[in-house]
Amino acid sequence: MKNTLKISLKANEKIYINGAVVRVDRKTTVELLNETQFLLESHVMQPEQAATPLRQLYFILQIMLMNPGNADQARDMFRQSLPLLLESFRNEHILSSLKHIDRLVGEGHVYDALKTIRGLYSLEDEILCGGRMAPAYQDELREIA
Repeated sequence: MKNTLKISLKANEKIYINGAVVRVDRKTTVELLNETQFLLESHVMQPEQAATPLRQLYFILQIMLMNPGNADQARDMFRQSLPLLLESFRNEHILSSLKHIDRLVGEGHVYDALKTIRGLYSLEDEILCGGRMAPAYQDELREIA
């Protein structure tokens, strides 16, 4: 099958599939036979970890996968946050990635959007440490913190 995806899980590891939390009691392999929204436990971000703009965006999208009942509210938060991020970052790679993330979310590929965001963390960390982010967003981060 074209959409088949095999995921190996350790004993007591969780996977979030279409909003359901599944925990396995022993090492196992799960084969997803059709397209589905899922998130591995190792990729779940805790609220206190959402301390940077991209990590906050990740957390918002994560809610869409883990809690489909609140997906509309999370989608609204995403739509409010994205323009702020596009105005704040000056790095072309991050800007083009944010536009790509917007397309992915619009097409329902939230997992792929999360994967793209995770790939930007090191670049975001460099920017935040180097002070190359727009001052307006830095002020907003101080207000959130």
